[in-house]
Amino acid sequence: MNHLLHISNYSCGYASKFSIEVEDLTINKGDFVGIIGPNGAGKTTFFKGITGELEGLSGKILFNGDNLQIMKRRGRAQRLAIVNQNIGNPQISVEEYVLLGRVPFQKSLTFIEKKEDIEIAQHFMRLTKTFAFRHKMMTELSGGEQQLAAIARALTQQPELLLLDEPTAHLDIFHSVSVLNLLQQLNEQENLTIIMVIHDLNLASEYCERLVMMKNGSVFAKGTPEQVLTYKNIEEVYRTPVLTQANPLSNKPSVFLVSQKVLKNNQRSNTF
Repeated sequence: MNHLLHISNYSCGYASKFSIEVEDLTINKGDFVGIIGPNGAGKTTFFKGITGELEGLSGKILFNGDNLQIMKRRGRAQRLAIVNQNIGNPQISVEEYVLLGRVPFQKSLTFIEKKEDIEIAQHFMRLTKTFAFRHKMMTELSGGEQQLAAIARALTQQPELLLLDEPTAHLDIFHSVSVLNLLQQLNEQENLTIIMVIHDLNLASEYCERLVMMKNGSVFAKGTPEQVLTYKNIEEVYRTPVLTQANPLSNKPSVFLVSQKVLKNNQRSNTF
């Protein structure tokens, strides 16, 4: 198996405050991995550790055998791409924004796009269905369109690894599914390795081939959705009662919430 990312005895965080510890985790080339867990579990801290935004406190992250923590920013940007939850407020056109993905490959500090850069950017704008509004300002786009443009920019870096921090946050069902269908297509057709932080357990189950469930700053469970998303794991980590059942089409586990009212009524009816 081709290991792309190997994390061993790794910790990162904010020293005197919150930190996370990952004893052993391997991401293989072509994996589609979802990082899940409740608020405060350490998902974003772990994400920032992988992206290099946070320095490691101990341990190693090896990227194809190279120590990711000492890799120069430019070299890192040529091999992995990041899509953050909030893209800010860029006052530029979609095409200009996507072309920024080619900056790590420029030899000079002044970015002058070449024909090849434009062709690469336009290819990924077509793939992400953002080409039609390439001349619009980023600020004119909807949240879903901005997310697709951010993915197009990341893909323009032609990365080996794509990292996304809650790509479906604040999106409706249509745009969430559009983004995740695109990621699934990239994973399957381009063999692109993807790691994403995601809150929605049903979306994580349906689209990810592997899951990493975090609790209190450490990995609580890892494996396939079937292995990780058991009702026992979910109830222990999220501290709420749930039911799990296989999706009749994909056979992936689906998570059903149970309200306190229904739970009480069910308990009352079982007492007679």
